[in-house]
Amino acid sequence: MAKVTGLGGIFFVCNDPERTKQWYQKHLGLNTDQYGCTFFMSEEVKREPKASQQWSPFPADTTYYPKDQKFMINYRVDNLEELLADLQNSGIQQEGDMQEFDYGKFAWIIDCDGRKVELWEPKQEELFEKQ
Repeated sequence: MAKVTGLGGIFFVCNDPERTKQWYQKHLGLNTDQYGCTFFMSEEVKREPKASQQWSPFPADTTYYPKDQKFMINYRVDNLEELLADLQNSGIQQEGDMQEFDYGKFAWIIDCDGRKVELWEPKQEELFEKQ
C-alpha cells in the first residue's frame, strides 16, 4: 500500500501574507521568498541525525493552545534562550515559562497575526534510541 512519507508543507491563511513573511524573516530568521520558506531536511539531518517531524491530533477541548486557534505550528530552533532574548529585545513577549523535557526546551510566543506558535530546541542527543 502507498503511504505518507512525511510533511510536505504547512499552509495557512493570514490577512497580509507579505507582512507575515517579513515578521517571520525579521524575528525568527526564516529565509522567505514569494512562496514562503523552504526548509531542506538534509541540512537539519546533518545537524541532528535523528531529526523528525511530529503529527499530533489534539482533542477539541485542548488547553494546549487558544480555543479560537485550530492548529499550532512548532518551529525547531538552534538556541532557544538566545532567540527568546532577541525576541524580547524586539518587544515580542514570551507566553508562559520556558519548559525543559528529556527531548528539549519549549517556549511560546504570539506572532504578528495573533497566532500562538511553539519554539522547540531539540536535545542534541539521539533521544529516539532511548525508546
